[in-house]
Amino acid sequence: MTLRGAAQDWFHTLLSGLISNFKKLAYVFTKEYTSYQMMKKNLDHLYNLGKKPDESLRAYIKRFKAKKANIVGCDDRIASSAIKEGLPAEHNLCHELTMTSSQTLAEVFTTAERYALWDDDRIASKKSTEQEDLMTKRAYERSDKLGSKDKDKRTSRPQGEATTKENYTKFSIHIHQILAQVKDKPWVKRLPPLKGDPSKRDTRKYCAFHGTHGHNTNNCFA
Repeated sequence: MTLRGAAQDWFHTLLSGLISNFKKLAYVFTKEYTSYQMMKKNLDHLYNLGKKPDESLRAYIKRFKAKKANIVGCDDRIASSAIKEGLPAEHNLCHELTMTSSQTLAEVFTTAERYALWDDDRIASKKSTEQEDLMTKRAYERSDKLGSKDKDKRTSRPQGEATTKENYTKFSIHIHQILAQVKDKPWVKRLPPLKGDPSKRDTRKYCAFHGTHGHNTNNCFA
């Protein structure tokens, strides 16, 4: 609470939990302001920042605060305008700041923090989905690789029931559940229709992968 202006802005750029006592605060503060000569920068530096396409909102705000801390006597209204100008026009935070242009800089940072939390969740969700897709694809590739070793054996048998002597990848869920998750992926290739007389197939069994009767999805070699 004793810090003001650029010093307080600098303080808010520190990593959470970094400061455990006053001695630590004194150390990092002295190191920040005596270990290098801080070049004077003008307000153009703020307007030239801009959020990078692959940069998270939280990283952009942190970088903005750090740059603002290097500008002596930076006007809060100009800083508020600059932080909005650095956002893509279609960004939700840009819309929010445009609709509430009378906010103080502190209020702008508070609003940005709310959007940063949402952005963090979005990035985490995207990574989780990509990881799940990758794991599913790898599981499919392992299964396909294992199955290709017995291709010649399979073509000499009916495509009906799998024998208990075959060794296939063991999944934690049923094959029909995996198929439901990956059926629309571009790397899933459907096989041509089954050969043979359709009227002679067991209509009590249906394969969702082949889209026809004759065997169950969970016992499908393909």
